[in-house]
Amino acid sequence: MFSKIPLAWLQLVRNKSRFFVTVVGIAFIVLLMFIQIGFQNALYSSATQLHRHLQGDLFLVSSQYKSLTANQSFPRTRLYQVLGFNGVESVSSMYLGFAKFKNPVNGEKYSIYLIGIEPGRVALNLPELSENVDKIKIPDVVLYDQSSRKEFGPIAERFEQHSTNQTVEIFPFNSVKGYKVRVGGLFSLGPSFGVDGNLIVSDLTFIRIFLNMRSPKMIDIGAVTLKPNADIQKVVENIQAYFQNDIRVFTYKEFNEFEKKYWATRTPIGFIFDLMLIMVFVIGIVIVYQILYTNISNQIIAYATLKAIGYQDSYLLKVVFQQAIILAVLGYVPGLFLCLGIYNIAIKATKLPIKMDLNNMLFVLFSTILMCMTSGLLATNKLRSADPAEIFS
Repeated sequence: MFSKIPLAWLQLVRNKSRFFVTVVGIAFIVLLMFIQIGFQNALYSSATQLHRHLQGDLFLVSSQYKSLTANQSFPRTRLYQVLGFNGVESVSSMYLGFAKFKNPVNGEKYSIYLIGIEPGRVALNLPELSENVDKIKIPDVVLYDQSSRKEFGPIAERFEQHSTNQTVEIFPFNSVKGYKVRVGGLFSLGPSFGVDGNLIVSDLTFIRIFLNMRSPKMIDIGAVTLKPNADIQKVVENIQAYFQNDIRVFTYKEFNEFEKKYWATRTPIGFIFDLMLIMVFVIGIVIVYQILYTNISNQIIAYATLKAIGYQDSYLLKVVFQQAIILAVLGYVPGLFLCLGIYNIAIKATKLPIKMDLNNMLFVLFSTILMCMTSGLLATNKLRSADPAEIFS
């Protein structure tokens, strides 16, 4: 096989300017694929960041639950009733909701996500939280997500400069009166496509912020810890059968997958990412097809000559497919390195978890090769028409 590669290579580089433009075009397609996949993975990863840090074996939510960014509460008494089931060791409640955070520098208000937890029974597994959980036991003290977007102001910077008395204002939606809280510590969680920043507060502080806005008897997530020898599936079935359509019970994995499925299938942005990836792939096929078709057309006499001296169509088809693979690999490499730079810029601008991992690299590489091979397959129709009798007549 490798002995036949020089012919494919020489045909490609015969016109160096066209060859360069071809590689650049494929590199651009590769870049677009990486960007689409990177942002799509960031969508799912950021949407489940809180899920991945939840601490518990089972999680209870309202039967109307859609996603974390929508308020669907259920009575806290349901969570306490779960303590009566065999295999359940402990429970913990969480309150979730959006409020407006006033930037202390310019006075602008931006939507921020509040996570209310029970300080004595923490349902979140964050290193910074375990270090600072005693601080939020004090009423009106909050922990600020230092990975939040810049719109909220230099909150983390001021705190790190020993500004322990930093006070900020939080406004419940539809309220003109702000509620003052003190920043008592920092943690890192990060924004998502639906959340720009996060605050962790105690359940008491959460209720005080949203006083008269929502009932303190309603919670958003119930975390359930099971005893070591408990049969998790049997406990799930028992709880779900008892409450029927009142609440939903998820295992840790199911809760993550449910959130991913919501963003993938029930939001416009999930559909758009899938559509754009398909469109980029199709456009790449068209571009590479035009390149290979033009190259075959320009070299049609050479191909006809090879046929006339005894070379079979299979040999000529291999030459075209070798060209497709060469273009795929040469276009992939610069596209990959360009994408690393784009990812760094996007991470700084959005604070989203955009990562380049081995799975993405292999997926784009195989997609690029498949794209070029498909184009080569389509372009070989022109090659089959290279009849020496017609061309040299």
